[in-house]
Amino acid sequence: MSGHSKWATTKHKKAGIDAKRGKLFAKLIKNIEVAARTGGADLSGNPTLYDAVQKAKKSSVPNDNIDRAVKRGGGLEAGGVDYQSITYEGYGPGGVAVLIECLTDNRNRSAMEVRTAMSRNGGNMADPGSVSYLFSRKGVVVVPSAGTTEDDVLMAVLDAGAEEVRDLGDTFEVVCEPGDMIAVRTALQDAGIDYDSADMGFVPSVQVELDADGAGKVFRLIDALEDLDDVQNVFANYDVSDEVMEKIDA
Repeated sequence: MSGHSKWATTKHKKAGIDAKRGKLFAKLIKNIEVAARTGGADLSGNPTLYDAVQKAKKSSVPNDNIDRAVKRGGGLEAGGVDYQSITYEGYGPGGVAVLIECLTDNRNRSAMEVRTAMSRNGGNMADPGSVSYLFSRKGVVVVPSAGTTEDDVLMAVLDAGAEEVRDLGDTFEVVCEPGDMIAVRTALQDAGIDYDSADMGFVPSVQVELDADGAGKVFRLIDALEDLDDVQNVFANYDVSDEVMEKIDA
């Protein structure tokens, strides 16, 4: 479990077990291909691609795989796939709102797999727009806390458009408007502060507090969704207290 902060629990992450690791690699490679196809294969001129490559490297994706993905996406090497981005909406156990981001080459397959995972794990699909209004699109930059302080991070990003800095113990999260993410990332680099990831995501405006039983059911649903090859990200508006997380971990 990745903790219970507004953002960390919103985008539920699992440990990199070998089987999961293979799926993670595939998703990171897919992100690189799409970023290169959208903005070109030059990392210096394509911040989205730069961040996708950095994230893959930090997750130990082999450099050869990364280079080939950049070339495929940029049209420099044959074999690229034309992925489409689709977002599905639904409700999980306890009325938790769920947004599911997919990158797929087969919309029908994605829709069927997402629907099946939802129905088997206590969730229901929802009409477009019925859930998304509960979330705001934000940029989130994750900074490891080792060797730096919250004040250091705050001072670095204050003039770059950051809205808030959250102390999560092992990391700091810098939240900003999507259009300010490059400026925030650059400000951190200029200040000599390393960052783990810079992603666009959905931050909920309201949250549903869950007990241990409810949290377990929601986590199972999110696990099932994240196991699908076409699913890139899952966001949900749940909140879990320290006490509940301790019960689940036990």
